Amino acid sequence: MRRIFYLSLVALSVLVACNAEKEILQKTGPLKVSENGRYIVKENGDPFFWLGDTGWLLFGKLSREEADKYLEDRKEKGFNVIQVMMLHTLAAENFYGDSALVNQDASKPLITEGNDSADSLQYDYWDHMDYIIDKADEKGLYMALVPIWGTNVKNGNVSVQQAEAYTKFITDRYKNRPNIIWLNGGDIKGSDSISVWQAMGKVLRANDPNHLITFHPRGRTSSTEWFHNEEWLDFNMYQSGHRRYDQDTSSNETRHYGEDNWKHSEYDYSLTPAKPTIDGEPSYEGIPQGLHDTLQPRWTDSDVRRYAYWSVFAGAFGYTYGQNSVMQMHNAKDKGSAYGSHQYWDDALNEPGAGQMVHIRDLMLSRPFLERVPDQSLIAENGEKYDYLVATRGKDYAFIYTYTGRNIKVNMGKIGGDKVKASWFNPRDGKITEIGEFPNTGTHEFDPPAEVKAGNDWVLILDKA
Repeated sequence: MRRIFYLSLVALSVLVACNAEKEILQKTGPLKVSENGRYIVKENGDPFFWLGDTGWLLFGKLSREEADKYLEDRKEKGFNVIQVMMLHTLAAENFYGDSALVNQDASKPLITEGNDSADSLQYDYWDHMDYIIDKADEKGLYMALVPIWGTNVKNGNVSVQQAEAYTKFITDRYKNRPNIIWLNGGDIKGSDSISVWQAMGKVLRANDPNHLITFHPRGRTSSTEWFHNEEWLDFNMYQSGHRRYDQDTSSNETRHYGEDNWKHSEYDYSLTPAKPTIDGEPSYEGIPQGLHDTLQPRWTDSDVRRYAYWSVFAGAFGYTYGQNSVMQMHNAKDKGSAYGSHQYWDDALNEPGAGQMVHIRDLMLSRPFLERVPDQSLIAENGEKYDYLVATRGKDYAFIYTYTGRNIKVNMGKIGGDKVKASWFNPRDGKITEIGEFPNTGTHEFDPPAEVKAGNDWVLILDKA
């Protein structure tokens, strides 16, 4: 009996230790740019791999209970950042019918005293936002906040003076929260009303020097086009957008990359001074290709995986996932939906791509992350479009991604060791299959499992033996 009791205590202590470690890993807190300017790190210098979800209309459409359900689901699936609009429109109301502003004036937030309960007459729009932000912090989730969606500014409804007053209000309210990241802009070109975005960026920085700031741009553009050298911008964000190759034909766009979001990472990575970059809005799972024609095919889990691995291996410090119904919190109260959403948000939480995103985070953090660099010289023969291979490496490891499962011919000798141990990593389930050991010289061709086709994606892992 004594032996059984001792083993039970050991099991209990292990469980407590594991839970304690989980709590430590989930805790939010200060974030900063790494010394080399490429990554985001925690206060103690540990790497922070941004795994984001777009819950754009979270504050406006979900009740407290629904918000808790959403945040818990995203925590359990391994996400650590939620991108959300503070104001979708100047007429914004929340689930309880509380308005955000007085007379739709951005400089006049509508606030009341007291926030004891959602049933209280004193509970207001900003109290509800407080609740959700604090609940996210409890779950180890950072809130990447867009102060006001870009169309409101582009349409001339927010002046520089109103923007400055509003930004002062939100930073005063949230600058002491530990889990805040600021996303200036909101699906907008920086050149549209640039004086407003500059004013907001400067007030964000001056009034809240302790939280990271970026700019969320229009589709197929990057914050680097307008703000890379601004002191208020800590890291860059691009929106690779929702168009496929043949749909990306607009002559008004600076860069025509189509689905090749890795080109945005590559371009941003080349700039000086070095600043981290991320794809903050690639094609959403379940959204029509090209966005507006609901009869078009829809992007799938294999597509969101491709965008993730392409962008990260090309130099991004993390990745943001999105799902059509979840990003707009489509529910039974809605009169119709945007972009042909045919699911309610709580059903769409379990779309396959959402559950697969954690695997890229786990892979990237399984090796020394902060020494990692993109390195296409690993690849002896490359292809185009879906056959394109993307490579990244550290001192003693390398990862090469294939979306189609095509053969990978590698220039060996790019990492340390006389021999390398090779493995296949499956982006669909995170499982690793060992291949064997090989001399670390010359070239070697690796043949991924199964047939060559779109969505048969694999990561070749090479480690110093």
